[in-house]
Amino acid sequence: MKDNKSAYNAGIYDDKIINVLPYYQEYHGQIIDLVRNMEVHDPDWLDTGCGTGTLARRVLEERDDVKFTLCDPSENMLAEAKEKLAGKDIRFFRLSSQQMMFEAEFDVVTAVQSHHYLQPAERKNAVSKCYQALRENGVFITFENIRMSTDDGDAIALKRWAQFLREHGNSAEDVRMHIDRRGTEVFPIPIEAHINLLRECGFRSVDLLWASYLQAGFWALK
Repeated sequence: MKDNKSAYNAGIYDDKIINVLPYYQEYHGQIIDLVRNMEVHDPDWLDTGCGTGTLARRVLEERDDVKFTLCDPSENMLAEAKEKLAGKDIRFFRLSSQQMMFEAEFDVVTAVQSHHYLQPAERKNAVSKCYQALRENGVFITFENIRMSTDDGDAIALKRWAQFLREHGNSAEDVRMHIDRRGTEVFPIPIEAHINLLRECGFRSVDLLWASYLQAGFWALK
C-alpha cells in the first residue's frame, strides 16, 4: 500500500529516486547555488512537498543560518525527514501546498517534484499558496516533471527517459509503470505553461532555471 503520491514508499524513496529522475541531485545543487547568489542572510525557508528532507539536509550541510519549515502531506515522508534531520531546529507540518496558510513569512519557498500530481485548478492554488507564503522580493523555486511542447517532441523525450531508466537498473515493468503514470497519476505541463502559471499567480519575474529530459526548474520573484 502506497504511503505517498510518488511511485515509491517513503522508506525506499531515497534509494530509488536517483535511478528514476536524471540529474535528481543536480536539482538541489541548482537551488542552493541560486539562493547563495541572492545573498539572503539568515533566510526563513519553506520547503513544501519536502519528502524525506534531502534538500534541507543538503542546505544545512553548507550553511547554518537557515531557519527551515518543512511541509508534506505524507506522514511517512515526514517521519523519514524528522529522522534524517534529528537534532536540527526545524518546524514540521503535515500539510499539502494547497492547505498552507502562511502569510509573508519566508524569504525562500521551494517545491521539488510535488505539484505535478495536481490538476490545473489545484496546481494554481498550490502555487498561489507559495506566493502568499513569501515576503516581498522573496524567491519561489520549483522543479517539476514537464511535457514537451509538441506530441512529437514528447515522444522523443519519453524514449530518452525510458533508455535512462533501463540503464539505471529499472525492469521493463518498472519502465512501463513510470511512463504510464503520466496523465493518470502525474500531470506534467510544458515549460511555457509553467511560466504562464507563475505569472498568473502574481510573480513579477519568472525564469527557467534548468531543464533536461522531462524535468525542469523555475525561479520566480515576488
